[in-house]
Amino acid sequence: MASVALKSFVGLRQTSPENHHSSIATLSKPISTNQIHYRRLNVVAGKSSPKITGRNLRVAVIGGGPAGGAAAETLAKGGIETILIERKMDNAKPCGGAIPLCMVGEFDLPLDIIDRRVTKMKMISPSNVAVDIGRTLKPHEYIGMVRREVLDAYLRDRAAAAGATVINGLFFKMDKPTDKYAPYVLHYNAYDGKAGSAGKRETIEVDAVIGADGANSRVAKSIDAGDYEYAIAFQERIKIPADKMQYYEDLAEMYVGDDVSPDFYGWVFPKCDHVAVGTGTVTHKPDIKKFQLATRLRARDKILGGKIIRVEAHPIPEHPRPRRLAERVALVGDAAGYVTKCSGEGIYFAAKSGRMCAEAIVEGSENGKRMVDEADLRKYLEKWDKTYWPTYKVLDILQKVFYRSNPAREAFVEMCADEYVQKMTFDSYLYKKVAPGNPLEDLKLAVNTIGSLVRANALRKEMAKI
Repeated sequence: MASVALKSFVGLRQTSPENHHSSIATLSKPISTNQIHYRRLNVVAGKSSPKITGRNLRVAVIGGGPAGGAAAETLAKGGIETILIERKMDNAKPCGGAIPLCMVGEFDLPLDIIDRRVTKMKMISPSNVAVDIGRTLKPHEYIGMVRREVLDAYLRDRAAAAGATVINGLFFKMDKPTDKYAPYVLHYNAYDGKAGSAGKRETIEVDAVIGADGANSRVAKSIDAGDYEYAIAFQERIKIPADKMQYYEDLAEMYVGDDVSPDFYGWVFPKCDHVAVGTGTVTHKPDIKKFQLATRLRARDKILGGKIIRVEAHPIPEHPRPRRLAERVALVGDAAGYVTKCSGEGIYFAAKSGRMCAEAIVEGSENGKRMVDEADLRKYLEKWDKTYWPTYKVLDILQKVFYRSNPAREAFVEMCADEYVQKMTFDSYLYKKVAPGNPLEDLKLAVNTIGSLVRANALRKEMAKI
């Protein structure tokens, strides 16, 4: 265990003995430097904000998931004195755990933390019509399946190896600066790793804060970021017999229908030695266990004989918060609301937003030598919105069109059988860009979509009569 004492806060105001504590940080398991590909950001910039003397810019990252881990690593590599505070080091968020291929490369993820490489998916309609998806994948392409406790710990360890101080603690409030360049004072409980420990009350002063503390973000509440609509995700990890696990070796399943969710989908995603079975809903949260039971029933033949080894539930944001930035505090990941409609994907966008926010701070501070302000952090939001707004908008439209009724879901599954639809979908998912289409194929797709929706509407009317 390594202990790191933070330097006194020099250059803004003198710290009084009453509100400054020597904070002891428990570092995660170290990673050798030869495992890390460093990408130092060297910046040349002209700024009016003051230079910092006697130390480097100090930034706190609250939350140690993909967003916090990626942000902390980028800050540390960029010359920022970085403190990452995470309340639960073995946290296993209820999450399907799917990551796109581009994330493996962009974040230099080792293959041994990826449990499964999914190359086939089954989309299963309300009437149990199954469509096989994945025919358009190239030999090297796949969807990675990870366990969050493994991925999150790896990213935190890498941040620590890059120089970040990792604190096992629970953040509970923040005192805002008394003047323009004064520090933020963060209050948290530091844990010593002993079971049942209530923790020790600590404070720390920082120049800027990145809120990566999830859907129930206390950082967001501290800056009056506003609320957002959210879904409840419910997931069971089920250990199934080895012969049944073979079926899911490189296969994932998605179920749609009012029985599994009125506005989302159910899933069976393979992990290292078990499957994750789950569902979610925004509109009918009290019925989430009923939808989970229905998801298990839809998959019952393939998970027969399985034993539930873990039950998880968590809120998932449905859209960005009204405010994601205030002065020198920025939100990233679920705290900012970066989960896509339709698919419910958030891991890649969490890590990407954490890195982009940190890069804006490194650039604005000239590698930690100057103070930052809201204008520096706003560059992150502008870049984020420009890059990913089209993806969020397309998926929002798809959810509104195809998740509204069982007939519409039948039409959606029917469309998924089309190879052009599969290619466009996988290209957009794997590489996180809205894939450019072929005009002729786009026209044919539009005609087929209209046809599917017309048939779905006719089916809905017939069902209403019955």
